[in-house]
Amino acid sequence: MKLKRLIIKNFRSYKDEIQIPIDDFTALIGKNDIGKSTILEAMEIFFNNKLIKLESTDACVHNTDKEVVIGCVFSDFPQEVILDSQSSTTLADEYLLNSQGELEIHKIYDCSLKSPKETIYTLCYHPQAQNAIDLIKVKNPELKKRAKELSIDLSTIDQRSNPDLRHAIRLQISDLQLKEQLISLNEENAKSIWGSLEKFLPQFALFQADRPSKDEDSEVQDPMKFSIEQAIKTVEHDLEQIKETVHRQVMDVATRTLEKLRQMDPALATELAPQFKSEPKWEGLFKLSLTGDDQIPINKRGSGVRRLVLLNFFRAEVERKQAASGAPGVIYAIEEPETAQHPNNQKMLIEALLELSQTENCQVMITTHVPGLAGLIDVKNLRYIEKDAFGNRRITHNEDSVYQRIADQLGVIPDQRVKVFVCVEGPHDIRFLKHVSHMLRNLNPIIPDLENDPRIIMLHLGGSTLKDWVSSNYLKTLGIPEVHIYDRDEGAQPKYIKEVNLVNSRGNGSIAFYTSKREMENYIHPAAIAAEYGFELTFSEMDDVPTLVAQMQHAANSDNPWELLEDIKIKKKVSQAKKRLNHEVAMKMTYKQLCEIDTSRDVESWFTAIMAILGIQEAHSMAAPTVEA
Repeated sequence: MKLKRLIIKNFRSYKDEIQIPIDDFTALIGKNDIGKSTILEAMEIFFNNKLIKLESTDACVHNTDKEVVIGCVFSDFPQEVILDSQSSTTLADEYLLNSQGELEIHKIYDCSLKSPKETIYTLCYHPQAQNAIDLIKVKNPELKKRAKELSIDLSTIDQRSNPDLRHAIRLQISDLQLKEQLISLNEENAKSIWGSLEKFLPQFALFQADRPSKDEDSEVQDPMKFSIEQAIKTVEHDLEQIKETVHRQVMDVATRTLEKLRQMDPALATELAPQFKSEPKWEGLFKLSLTGDDQIPINKRGSGVRRLVLLNFFRAEVERKQAASGAPGVIYAIEEPETAQHPNNQKMLIEALLELSQTENCQVMITTHVPGLAGLIDVKNLRYIEKDAFGNRRITHNEDSVYQRIADQLGVIPDQRVKVFVCVEGPHDIRFLKHVSHMLRNLNPIIPDLENDPRIIMLHLGGSTLKDWVSSNYLKTLGIPEVHIYDRDEGAQPKYIKEVNLVNSRGNGSIAFYTSKREMENYIHPAAIAAEYGFELTFSEMDDVPTLVAQMQHAANSDNPWELLEDIKIKKKVSQAKKRLNHEVAMKMTYKQLCEIDTSRDVESWFTAIMAILGIQEAHSMAAPTVEA
């Protein structure tokens, strides 16, 4: 399952209820002590209640109410589940979803007690009618009894199946009186239902900012200890022989010693007998620390290096625990990843976390107040936390005014070096063009580097980073030219022909293209695909290449027919193929292959247009009077 929204009420500084939308990647932005860490700690309490435990003092001090609510709303749950019997059912059929068709779980904590008590509910669009409101709490014998009282014919119903019995009872009731309400999962049969639902929750892992980052930390030592335990298991037979050899030799020495003692004091020797105090603990013999190539221990390295190493031990340990528990997904929550990091490392780290968030069944959350880091994040992933006029916290997102406030607060400023915007449809198109620019630059260094050239900003229509948003919103008012590249897609005429004509009519040097092929992936040579995937693929200019690759990859690894896959799984597989095609495959494609696949020289025309605008702009800048003049 995937976390879609977080709900917090009356927890620490969050007096009133707030709902925070959660994406695959989510960045919490705000001043110090505004409540960013509080959000992550609320999630730790909801999912684990171990690293951070809820205390009675966690109820908001500005509220007389002592009930704390932490809720999570999930999507992408299994279509069929086994809840309280061996029969499968769906959450919709059991009326366990909210009015939006989502699974919404609330944990309510009574902080009036010294040790707060947890009660679990699902907020769902549920029957209120008599004989239907409490069905998920009722066990099998009572379900059968109720069905008989309602004169239901049970001859065609599997009476061992609770879902079948509940379904029959609901059908018998003409008006279920559906209403969104909290249904307890702590009572009777509902406990087993929660136990089943809990197995589908993603694993949550919190990496806190205020930690010493030593190699004694559990994130380092726990996986090390685990690997030692696993290694010892593989040589148990040899260790048993060692133990017996040691035992035999020590007993021999002890026996001979007692024999000598017997010669001097027979009575004392009779009372003594050699024996081992305990079994040997092999794991305790191995003490590990981390040292670099120069033999400098990790604990003696800089704080930034220590934190970076520890962060990756943390990731490895989370993956191990996820595999061991069988959790279907994982949420990484990392406080201030920029802590003690050089700006270059900050950029590398955020790119790695963004890449991690794009993997299947994985979500990443961070907190930050560093402009260099926030500037690299897509604006749609930013959540801005602030106080209103009454001191209450509020969280806003997806508004231009919010982006401007974030930019102003963090000091993200427009890049005055920008000369051209290159606008494409999606992030994968940007990745493809960046790889192509590297390829072309190897042959001709005059070709602009789309990844690192400060004169060029690449934007995709689905969103942009905060840094790019600031630059584009400011610089577009100055008439900076744009190069637009749209996919032709299917149909008799290009999908975006109207947009292309509008851009081309601006008269400020802007120019727009649409691909002569279906989309960017059709410009990737089949030989490059074969080299990466290990299978041959032929396709036409208008074929859906990512889907074809996903189907081939699926067929090579599964016996389950593609047509029988759920829509959500198909989308994920196609998305993964699209990502791999535009990264790993495009990166390895040669100039010769590009020329063979792009006989119309479309790609060349795009780069020519970018270069022409750069040349015109530079010439204009050199001819224009300076500010001082």
